[in-house]
Amino acid sequence: MSIDPEQLDKSIYSVDGAVATGKGKSKLITLLLLVIGVGLIYWQFGDALSLDYLAQREISLRQYRADSPWLAAVIATFIYVAVAGLSIPGAAVLTLVFGWYFGFWQALVIVSIGSTGGATVALLLTRYFFRDMVQQKFASRLQSVQNAMEREGAFYLFSLRLMPAIPFFVINALMGLTRIHVVTFWWVSQLGMLPATVAYVYAGSRVPSLQKMASEGVGKVLSWQLLLAFAIIGILPLVFKWMLGKYKK
Repeated sequence: MSIDPEQLDKSIYSVDGAVATGKGKSKLITLLLLVIGVGLIYWQFGDALSLDYLAQREISLRQYRADSPWLAAVIATFIYVAVAGLSIPGAAVLTLVFGWYFGFWQALVIVSIGSTGGATVALLLTRYFFRDMVQQKFASRLQSVQNAMEREGAFYLFSLRLMPAIPFFVINALMGLTRIHVVTFWWVSQLGMLPATVAYVYAGSRVPSLQKMASEGVGKVLSWQLLLAFAIIGILPLVFKWMLGKYKK
């Protein structure tokens, strides 16, 4: 029995096309479920991230931490990963609240782990589910980011992390379109976000109560000293780049 090579090629192409179509449908279904899940979470628990909502439950929150300190820390870490990873509004307020709730050092560890973990989740979501959408959204910036990554490598990500003016989710989304390794993205983000994390957590730890924070507003918490600290943080990439150039020479 003879096999027609042309017919065999057509069969292979049809199988490959069916597999690709199947993967495309599977990815689309997963993406749809993810969007619906995020929508439901935000609809159900979005108010719980507001400062007014948390301030009304200040006493019960304090009591829960006193009764279950380790469980409170674990739950808080997972909440931060979810908020940061799904780009749900409220991460800045959550950082201030955690600073008040856990104190400076414990909150610093929780927020640092949670924000980096969430950033990594956002990177993976962009890379495997939202690539086409992000490419269309940031088409004008993508080429410059790719060029900067090829030219400066992980230092470019480090510089972006030190600039509070650039939104957290934008950096995660753009990095998801590059070839940066997940481990490299994780540890560079950990270092790059640390100064701003320290500033926000410290600000929250100095607040005596959530009621005071809610009544005076976040603007009162972020005093001029912290704004000065953010300005210094923004200058750090230029200083590090200058030092790196001197070292290379």
